[in-house]
Amino acid sequence: MNLKLEDTPEHLAFRKEFITWLQSVLPLGWIEGIRDGDEELFKEARAKWDVLTWMKTIGDSGYAAPLWPIEYGGLSGHTWMQQIIREELGNYRLPLAGFNLLGVGLAGPTIIEHGSQGQKERYLKKILTGEEIWCQLFSEPGSGSDLASVATRAVKDGDEWIINGQKVWTTIAQFSKFGMLLARTDPDKPKHEGLSYFILDMKTPGVDVRPLKQMTGSSEFNEVFFSDVRIPAENLVGSEGDGWRCARTTLMNERSTLAGLSIDETTFIGGSARKDPWQLFVDMIPNTKDPQIRQKMAQFYIESTVKEITGLRANLKRMRGETPGPEGGVNKVFNAEYNKRKSSFTVDANGMRAIAWAKDDSTAEGIATRFLRARANTIEGGTSEILRNQMSERILGLPREIEVDKDVPFKEIKRQ
Repeated sequence: MNLKLEDTPEHLAFRKEFITWLQSVLPLGWIEGIRDGDEELFKEARAKWDVLTWMKTIGDSGYAAPLWPIEYGGLSGHTWMQQIIREELGNYRLPLAGFNLLGVGLAGPTIIEHGSQGQKERYLKKILTGEEIWCQLFSEPGSGSDLASVATRAVKDGDEWIINGQKVWTTIAQFSKFGMLLARTDPDKPKHEGLSYFILDMKTPGVDVRPLKQMTGSSEFNEVFFSDVRIPAENLVGSEGDGWRCARTTLMNERSTLAGLSIDETTFIGGSARKDPWQLFVDMIPNTKDPQIRQKMAQFYIESTVKEITGLRANLKRMRGETPGPEGGVNKVFNAEYNKRKSSFTVDANGMRAIAWAKDDSTAEGIATRFLRARANTIEGGTSEILRNQMSERILGLPREIEVDKDVPFKEIKRQ
């Protein structure tokens, strides 16, 4: 299932250009195997493909981030170009950004909007090529939903900042070269005003990354500890005290990035060369002739279609040059709960096979893994509870929650 806008002659020419480029860089048989439904031919081509090489190839082409300026590795293009590229990447089972989804989707746009000229020249192209993987150092044990209450401290010392504190739930920190770090530089100001945004080299002395074992058995997330970590002053993004504004740019891009991802794409950051997510879902459901199962699958299909239509509405606004509305947050909440319900249904439909399987039954293992991994969807990238609060205030016009500590100096706020 793949809804898309009808191509204009200009759109059609760009689509053909991009597909022609794909054919020139993908292993022989990849395009033909998918077009002809020849899974064996596709598997042969897929065996010759490597995600790291692919990240470098698409990163050097301009197609990885068509909206970015040409001088930083993009195409200085239009929103419709990005939409077409994403459609065709999905059609041909290719990832959006490989392992560097956080770099391309979050760090890059933030640096483009708030970074210095030197930062743009230093970091942006290597984000696109995957040469430097990025993570997001925002959440802390005592600061999750209330992100502005982060306590990790940054103290100026000449031409450096000294960082002390802790972050948690940091995705792929163990593989990352750089991190987007939100830290407190002025505890005398209210919590939103005393923050600054930094670029952190994850190999700096004093950075301790500790992977967290998840119930899926993997370790996507990490704790990160900072002990007298020194960051050059040139790594400050924006100005001192401007961290909350920079962080909001990152968060807005995060919600848009995660809003449309399927369970498979959030299991392997950036997606992988697999079948269409809907076809994967259908393939995992036994007994599809059962009328009750068919009815539930029809409902999921309807909901998926509604989700895609909402995404198209958001893209239409961007194509008209309008500021994106609340669709990103709405779709993020819907998509997270949709993934949870769909994975629960898949487990139920498979019965005992979904909880006890033979060692060589990778399909059954995948069903259980998707079910467990989907539990995180309503938390990561902004919890559904917080996003619902924002929707109630910004869409329905309901009054804001009372914030008793809004204008209180951070050092006076009681913390557990």
